[in-house]
Amino acid sequence: MTSETGPTAKPWIAAIHAYVHGRATGADGRKLIKLSANENPLGCSPAAAEALAGVRTGARYPDPDATELRAAIGELHGIDPARIVCGTGSDELLNLAAQGYAGPGDEVLFPRYSFAVYDIAARRCGAVPVEAPDRGYGADVDALLAAVTPSTRVVFVANPNNPTGTFLPVDEVARLHAGLPRDVFFVLDQAYGEYLQADEDDGGLALAARHDNVLVTRTFSKIYGLAGERIGWATGAPALIATLNRIRGPFNVTVSGQVAARAALGDQKFVERSRGHNSAGLARFTEAIEALGNRGLRAVPSKA
Repeated sequence: MTSETGPTAKPWIAAIHAYVHGRATGADGRKLIKLSANENPLGCSPAAAEALAGVRTGARYPDPDATELRAAIGELHGIDPARIVCGTGSDELLNLAAQGYAGPGDEVLFPRYSFAVYDIAARRCGAVPVEAPDRGYGADVDALLAAVTPSTRVVFVANPNNPTGTFLPVDEVARLHAGLPRDVFFVLDQAYGEYLQADEDDGGLALAARHDNVLVTRTFSKIYGLAGERIGWATGAPALIATLNRIRGPFNVTVSGQVAARAALGDQKFVERSRGHNSAGLARFTEAIEALGNRGLRAVPSKA
């Protein structure tokens, strides 16, 4: 006798609240300026746009290892390309981090008011998402460390935080890492890292270079303005990168994405311009909110 109900999803999958994206169209059909996705208002680098225009065919599979792109990332940041993996946006890499190191009965820890994907990534692999209390709409190191249990397997922290833009300085990031058990996987999500000024480095890349339990993720969707191409990258110890390579899609970064990202990396003047534009906008917005006085609104101190 066959069942008439069809396949049943795993209970932890059924419990996921699907990611809700911002809308670019109003109820009346009018186009809206969508702010929630934090897309670069300047678009992408002219060099990246030119590179995209030069991609004339999609008939061939891309380089499955994104070899030239990893080399370009490594050259810019001083990282061995063998310690880099590329993904379909940093979202894929965040999900792979949870999938590779957590499962049913395990806990995945992150601060309250964090990127919605952390909760989804935990639930996708059957793990339990755990929110630590925030401090001023950002990560609280003491609260995170207090929330660690023997079941904790992965800790996600966005720095600058997504969506609030708050920032953990280098000493706090180091203190958090030092307080975690060595078998806990610390994933530092730097999607907005390029918006920091030169003297605001949180030390994440250095931690990933020195320790076996640290992964740093970045994306081309924000300051590089290539959100539509879906390109991200991560760096960490060789064993971590090997794990992510085992479970990622075999052709997960498109031909056009690889070409555009390489061109974007070569145009750091555009990155500087985007950073300056964002900083000026932050200042204007903060001043405008403060000018309203105490009317139920305040601007949270933000780095991105």
